[in-house]
Amino acid sequence: MITQNKSFIISNLNLFCSYNILSKLLDSFGLTIEHSKTEIFHFSRSQGAFNPPPLNLSIIGDPILRPQDSWRYLGFIFDCKLSFHKYIDYYANKALSMVKYMKLLGNSSQDISPLQKRLLYRYCTLPIALYGFQMWYYNKAPISYHMKILNKLQRRATICILGAFKTSPAEGIEAITGIIPIRFHLQKITRRSQIRPLKLPDNHILNQLMDDKPPCPNSTNFFNIGSLTNRQRSLTKGHLINSSIKSNGIVPSFSFLDPEFSPGHRIIDHFSNHFSFNLVNRKEKEIHKIHAQELNEMVLNNSSIPNTTLVITNASIKNNIATFISHIHSANHSLIKTVHHASFVTSSEAELFAIRCGINQACSLDNISKIIIVTDSIHAARKIFNNNSSPFQIHTITILKELRKFFIANDANTIEFWECPSKLK
Repeated sequence: MITQNKSFIISNLNLFCSYNILSKLLDSFGLTIEHSKTEIFHFSRSQGAFNPPPLNLSIIGDPILRPQDSWRYLGFIFDCKLSFHKYIDYYANKALSMVKYMKLLGNSSQDISPLQKRLLYRYCTLPIALYGFQMWYYNKAPISYHMKILNKLQRRATICILGAFKTSPAEGIEAITGIIPIRFHLQKITRRSQIRPLKLPDNHILNQLMDDKPPCPNSTNFFNIGSLTNRQRSLTKGHLINSSIKSNGIVPSFSFLDPEFSPGHRIIDHFSNHFSFNLVNRKEKEIHKIHAQELNEMVLNNSSIPNTTLVITNASIKNNIATFISHIHSANHSLIKTVHHASFVTSSEAELFAIRCGINQACSLDNISKIIIVTDSIHAARKIFNNNSSPFQIHTITILKELRKFFIANDANTIEFWECPSKLK
C-alpha cells in the first residue's frame, strides 16, 4: 500500500483505512495477514528533523507499526531521505572484502599476478560496488558521499593490485594499473544504460514510462513522462528522466527483434558455406611479407575473371570527421569509386559503413557470382555475422539482407573477406 501526502497524519489515516479494507477482504476469502511481517516506512525530502509517528492498528486488533530507519527490498537498502548512504556503505564494504580475499587465491610460493588481480577487480568486485547505481547516480544528485566511499575502495584495490605504498598518489597508481577513475567509469556505464531501453520492445513497461508524447483521452497510460508539465519535468529527477532526455533525437541503430537475428532464419544457419574470412597468421615470423604475397596472388587470380568483383574499403577519422572510401574492380577495370563523409562516428562504425556501401554496390552488378572484400578492419567485417546486440546493427541488417538476396539468386554465389593490415605496403 502506497500513499502520498505532505502530512504524516493524513498519510497514516489513508494507510489505516486501506489496511482495514484489505484485512476484511482477505478475511472474506479465508486468508489472514501475518502482522509480524507487516512494516511501515516513510520517505521525506525535508531538511529538518524527521520523526514520523507510528501507525496505530490496535483499534482493529492489530499491533502498532513503528517506522524503521531503513528498508531492504530485493537487495536494495532505502533510507528515509533516499540518500542511499547505507546502501553504498554496504556494497562498498562487500566489495572491499573481496579485494582483501584476493590474497587467498595465490599459493604458498607465489601470489596471483597483478594482471589477474586487475581482471578480478574489474569484472567481479567493481560490479558489486556499483550494483543498482542508477538509483543514486543521476543528473543533479548529491553524490559527494558516494564518490568518497568509491574512491577509497578503488584506491585500496589499486594498492592491493600493485603492492604499492599506502602513501602513493591515487591518480598515479590508477594509471599504472590501467583502471580509469571511478567517476569516468560511472559516466561510461551510465551512458550505456541510458540507451538500453531503446533495445526493448515498444510494449515494455520502461518504454511506456519513457513515452514523451502527451497521453490520448482514451489512453490508460497516465504515468508516462509525456503526462508531466514542464515544471514537473524540471523538478523530477531520476535515471528514467535522464534516459528520456538522452534518447531524444537518437536514431535507433539496432533492432534486436529483427528477423535476421532469429534462430533458424539467420545467414549462418542457411548459408554458412557461402562466406569465409582470410586472416593474417600472426604466428608467422614475417607476417606482412607472407600475407602480402597471398594478397597479390589472390588479386592476380581473380582480377581477370569477369564474374568476380574486388571491393577495397577503408575509413579514417581526423578532427571528428570520418571519410569512407570503397573501390570496386572487376575484370581489371575500376567500376565504382565511392567517398562518404560523416562526423562524430566511431572507427568501427566508419569501417562497417564502408563495407556496407561496397557490398551493396557489388550486389547490384549483373552476372557477379563472387565478391571479395579487402579491408584493414576485419573485426568490423566479422560483426556482420555476429548475432549479439550492438550499436552497429543498422548496418549489419542492411548487409545481411543484401547478402541473403545474393545467395538466394544463385547457390554458387560466395563472398570472401580478406584482411589487409594498415602497415602493409
